[in-house]
Amino acid sequence: MTSSATDTVRLRAELAGRLALDDRAWREAVGAVPRHRFIPGFYADSGERSRDGLTVWEPVTEAIDRARWLTAVYSDTTLITQFDGDETDWDRPAPRTGGAPTSSSTLPSLVVRMWADADVQNGQNILEIGTGTGYSTALACERLGDSGDVTSVEVDGHRLSRAAAALYECGYAPDLAVADGLYGYWPCAPYDRIVAACSVRTVPRAWLAQTRPGGKILTTLSGWLYGYARVLLTVQDDGTAEGPLLPGTISFMAARVQERPEPGNPAHWASLTHDAEPRPVRHSPERLDDSTEDGFSGRFLAQLAAPNAQLTLMNGTAQLIDVATGSTAAFTSDGVRQAGPVRLWDAIEATWDAWDQADRPALDTFRLSIDNGTQRIHHPRTPALSFALPN
Repeated sequence: MTSSATDTVRLRAELAGRLALDDRAWREAVGAVPRHRFIPGFYADSGERSRDGLTVWEPVTEAIDRARWLTAVYSDTTLITQFDGDETDWDRPAPRTGGAPTSSSTLPSLVVRMWADADVQNGQNILEIGTGTGYSTALACERLGDSGDVTSVEVDGHRLSRAAAALYECGYAPDLAVADGLYGYWPCAPYDRIVAACSVRTVPRAWLAQTRPGGKILTTLSGWLYGYARVLLTVQDDGTAEGPLLPGTISFMAARVQERPEPGNPAHWASLTHDAEPRPVRHSPERLDDSTEDGFSGRFLAQLAAPNAQLTLMNGTAQLIDVATGSTAAFTSDGVRQAGPVRLWDAIEATWDAWDQADRPALDTFRLSIDNGTQRIHHPRTPALSFALPN
């Protein structure tokens, strides 16, 4: 065994140890899968900013800085591998200025946590939504061995091509397909488990239809206010599904077709509220940016109350915009001015009032129920905290 190979074996073992996994099978999978084979390079914040204030991202590869690359790859860290859907030539990578991350290798502890929370077991037929780099897929293949079937779909063909090469070179042979994961993947259905490595605004009907009775779906719910919550659903034989939101403050990139739409010119939206009568606010809009655990939960609940709203800034002033209904709420020195058919801030404040009065129950005390096409998140003991997910 070469010195280089010995290094990566040691690093894998150290990573498995740091993750402190109770499940021996998952611990052994982390120790066996060479994460570096799935991440030929990644982008790191250089600490520099462009003239426009945009982040300058520097590429990190084995050729550029082997020690830095390996240290990052075998740390419990999410690594950005793609911006704006553009595939990087990691043999000749260049710095990037700004851009939106569109693919990453999720931190290993979260990857394993997702598989473990979904209760993946030997002999199951599994569908992964979002192959990404292929590392998560490799862990599932390593964990199940020949006892189960793993199918993974990826909407980005270039991403899947790279992931497929790494998987097959490492000896793993899952079923792979370029496909929009929001439609599941009918050829290999039905599934015992569907696990999504992206977030969705609502649970796709195709996932319900492709899950065996008693099977489970694990996904992250998100929206345009960037609130997040994971949910674990059990599908019944009548097609309904029900299950709890799970603990933790995590986020996943949105399914690409469900990403936040461009709202247009904020000044145009602000003009809609010029003649609106202001009212004082009971809650500061800064609560939407609170980085505490309560803030994380409060933002998700605000998103449930105003499911099509997004937050923008114009000249440093916060503004809510709902492109679906033409509603907006602008925050000024004299309070909030609202326009359109939906009073966005009224809905959010009413939800926060109910949550505060209930002593701010944690998100993992809520449940999601799906019946006859209606998806509703509710708190069992607080009727006022009940919300329909967007269609």
